[in-house]
Amino acid sequence: MDLATIIGLALGIFFFLMSIILDKGIAGVLAFWNAPSMMVTIGGAVASTLISFPLPNFITGMKAASIAFKVVNMNEGEVIKSIINLSNVARKEGLLALEEAAEGIEDVFLKKGILLIVDGTDPELVREILETEISFVESRHKSVKAVWEKLGELAPAWGMIGTLIGLINMLGSLDDPAAIGPAMAVALLTTMYGSMMANIVCIPFANKLAIRSSEELLVKEVVIEGLLSIQAGENPRVIEEKLKAFLSPTLRASLSDASEGEGEGEGAGE
Repeated sequence: MDLATIIGLALGIFFFLMSIILDKGIAGVLAFWNAPSMMVTIGGAVASTLISFPLPNFITGMKAASIAFKVVNMNEGEVIKSIINLSNVARKEGLLALEEAAEGIEDVFLKKGILLIVDGTDPELVREILETEISFVESRHKSVKAVWEKLGELAPAWGMIGTLIGLINMLGSLDDPAAIGPAMAVALLTTMYGSMMANIVCIPFANKLAIRSSEELLVKEVVIEGLLSIQAGENPRVIEEKLKAFLSPTLRASLSDASEGEGEGEGAGE
């Protein structure tokens, strides 16, 4: 589970509730609960979002909420290690030997690129095929993220609509001054619900999905550069240094330490 998402949601709700409890006590929390206000805000925002997208896109977007709660380990360092191992195989045994090496690879994208190389596909065509796949993956990710962005955009708007409904009802009971204050409070609740829905759930979820997407696309870019370097017959050490450019300084250091450890192990074995 992604602790950042869970802790963030918990803290958001905690600070909201505590701000009420410290002022009005626990009983004051009940004043912020109003089912009709929640219905018009959440229901209206979902309805408008559903209108904005084809049904399959909307359903996919809703299902993608689970991604915000998952820890997705792309592990660029491991991908680079796999590519370096493949480059060593290609350097010692030739490109055709990569076909056998590809059998144990679970990454579909990496495996596809290897098989294209083994088949003798032109490097430019290999790049074009793999980059086309990346562009479509990115497009799918954007369509999923767009659902949550739209929901975050529409929730405050429906909160205002709910407030207008409440104000209209309030104005209809001006003959009862005692009812004006409570009616105004209920009217403003929908605006609060809309803002909370957008800023605690929808917009943060959209941002988390964008981060997950960029991580996945980065790994695919690493794969493309690595495979094309192997196809060009570059030295494994040169390939490693080239691919390290995609990594953060921390990951570069850990990858270098691992490579040095393997090198010392091989030297001791000799």
